[in-house]
Amino acid sequence: MTFLLLNQTFHPDVMATGQYLTDVALRLVERGHQVTVVTSRRAYDQPRTQFPKEEMWRGIRVYRVGTTGFGKGAKWRRAADFASFLALASLRLARLPRPEVVVALTSPPLISFLGAGLARLRRSRFFYWVMDFNPDEAIAAGWLRPHSPVARVLDWISRFSLRQARKILALDRFMRERIVAKGIAPAKVLVIPPWSHDTEVTFDAEGRERFRKAHGLDGKFVVMYSGNHSPVHPLDTLLAAARQLASNPDVTFCFIGGGSEWRKIQEKQKTDRTLSNIICLPYQPLDQLAGSLSAADLHVVVMGNDFVGLVHPCKIYNALSVGAPVLYIGPSPSHISEILDTLDGHYTCAAAHHGDVERVVEQILRVRRESAALVRQPPKISSMFSRETLLPRLVAELEGQ
Repeated sequence: MTFLLLNQTFHPDVMATGQYLTDVALRLVERGHQVTVVTSRRAYDQPRTQFPKEEMWRGIRVYRVGTTGFGKGAKWRRAADFASFLALASLRLARLPRPEVVVALTSPPLISFLGAGLARLRRSRFFYWVMDFNPDEAIAAGWLRPHSPVARVLDWISRFSLRQARKILALDRFMRERIVAKGIAPAKVLVIPPWSHDTEVTFDAEGRERFRKAHGLDGKFVVMYSGNHSPVHPLDTLLAAARQLASNPDVTFCFIGGGSEWRKIQEKQKTDRTLSNIICLPYQPLDQLAGSLSAADLHVVVMGNDFVGLVHPCKIYNALSVGAPVLYIGPSPSHISEILDTLDGHYTCAAAHHGDVERVVEQILRVRRESAALVRQPPKISSMFSRETLLPRLVAELEGQ
């Protein structure tokens, strides 16, 4: 079969959605399918970095379209980048031969509309892989007024994409409930969580020591937040805990990744002396990810109170793959709290609500006390979220007639 995959990021970009789409594309090629990807030339978090305009990579035909490179410093900048990508992607799609299957993700939010419209015109089968759920997420974040003209248009576009899809791939049951509430038939909406990168990301003792030595972390208890730093994952409580622990020389907070909030933390690190115990590092390449994640003594996963079913922090899966303790800051129930409930008593984990700084500090110090006796081994539940468990399920759905 011929597949067309649409998303703003793809290999070699380090953004999570691009990595997941790359896994799918490679597996489809392995199974004898023809795969074309339309994506952006600019790196998601480093707009000055541009990838080749067109290439054949491991049997995948990749077309990368240009965009403006204003970045994420203001809403209009992000909107301009999104609009230019969508316009140029539309021109590229118009010149491509008919695909049998179109798969669209959600970055930028309107890419699913292009996929759904193209599939309808070309009579292709359309699959909508919902990585985050907009415009509902933008409304919950306060970026859009609920009943504004823009919100209404975006909601119509979202519903059009959902209705046109042969199948909708949601990341957890809470997201599925949000989608079904839009009037979508429950049978169309499948739950397939994102997977851990279990062939690349396992506990790496040598990589851990290398990373810790390179960044002055020897002898430190490292609390790590690794991944996209977005306002939908508010870090205020974690930063307040870092301030309280600033007098403890053995505890260091490590923020790795990118996004608007990462840049804010980086600026605070430079100017706020009460945050002298934090370091900020950019996204790590996939071949170095095992070492950086293994360097943490405690991984932090955060979700905003209003975003259950709208976003899906997938960093927990790689954290479990390296056998690291996990601290969750966010609402309950959520897909994260359900995973931690399953682990309770069998794995070192903890949870706290936003604003409960004392509990966050208490749990960090508890895990630090217990760390010497911890064995870095993934819990049995981690196999449920492995690539070899979930990727074949997703590919089978895409191949289904």
